[in-house]
Amino acid sequence: MLKRIVQACFLIIGVTLGIFLIPDLLKLISLDDIPLLNNPYVSAILGAIIFYLLTFWAVDHVVNFVRWAEESLVKVPITDIIFGSVGLVFGLVIAFLIGYALNAIEVPILNTVAPIVLTLLFGYLGFQVGFKKRDELLSLISSKKKKSSEEDPEPEAVAKNSLKILDTSVIIDGRIADICQTGFLEGTIVIPQFVLEELQHIADSSDVLKRNRGRRGLDILNRIQKELSINVEIYEGDFEEIQEVDSKLVKLAKLTNGVVVTNDFNLNKVCELQKVAVLNINDLANAVKPVVLPGEEMKVQVIKDGKEQNQGIAYLDDGTMIVVEEGRNYIGKHIDVLVTSVLQTSAGRMIFAKPKLLEKAL
Repeated sequence: MLKRIVQACFLIIGVTLGIFLIPDLLKLISLDDIPLLNNPYVSAILGAIIFYLLTFWAVDHVVNFVRWAEESLVKVPITDIIFGSVGLVFGLVIAFLIGYALNAIEVPILNTVAPIVLTLLFGYLGFQVGFKKRDELLSLISSKKKKSSEEDPEPEAVAKNSLKILDTSVIIDGRIADICQTGFLEGTIVIPQFVLEELQHIADSSDVLKRNRGRRGLDILNRIQKELSINVEIYEGDFEEIQEVDSKLVKLAKLTNGVVVTNDFNLNKVCELQKVAVLNINDLANAVKPVVLPGEEMKVQVIKDGKEQNQGIAYLDDGTMIVVEEGRNYIGKHIDVLVTSVLQTSAGRMIFAKPKLLEKAL
């Protein structure tokens, strides 16, 4: 079908050029005295025949070029095409207005060359500005929509419309899928294209551990997208001037007023410094751990010895570490302990306890 269209275009061009150019060509070669050749219909047919013969050589090259251009445009995000086209139109309008003003200057060379140069220059600049400023324009449009909406929107509506931007670490961690399944995380889940590329790079790593982590992350994304009833969007834009993925996430969150979801301690701090909303899965996990108060009694298994003398180490089911004073002699045994204090740190929670048998002996 495409080949037929290209051939038809060649015939139309041949007919048009034949009508306008073949009479002059006949005058050049002194054949304009022949009445039959001076007929415009004959000129059109001759032009069509010449260009039809050219199609046997050029049609394949033109078809390949059109298909390459089509594939390239399909891969480009629609936002890039729209804003690039809008910028191009603005550039051409400005070039036309300046060229129209220059027509008042009666300089033949200037009137001939200036419109071409202005069209090329401002068309290029307009396209580049529209393409590279697309994210800022999107942010401006979204902010205007928010201002034109209700001044005090419903909290539920705000939660449902908010964007939750996932980073690589929280995807590989996997707990985000369970959190989405429970319904605690509302709104739209946004997975940036540059995060997907980083996951794919990890999944293709020669290191076995990294490869398994990358594949786990891709499986988690597949589960979120196909099995869970939550809206998932792929952000296909990129910030070519920024190299680090974490910096791109912060930039994206600023432009879209989204929330970064992570379990990376450093990214959490960067978001806080740059006034970007962030949800840390580790903070959530610490918040939902069972509350333990000093004086409570629990049964634990001492696993290993601690750093200090005669200390033993045990763990709760959620991974919370329990430091048992004078517990070194109970390694490998289940004992009852009394909680003496609880220490909450940024790395998690630590419980200090002592054997109940020791308490009774005292």
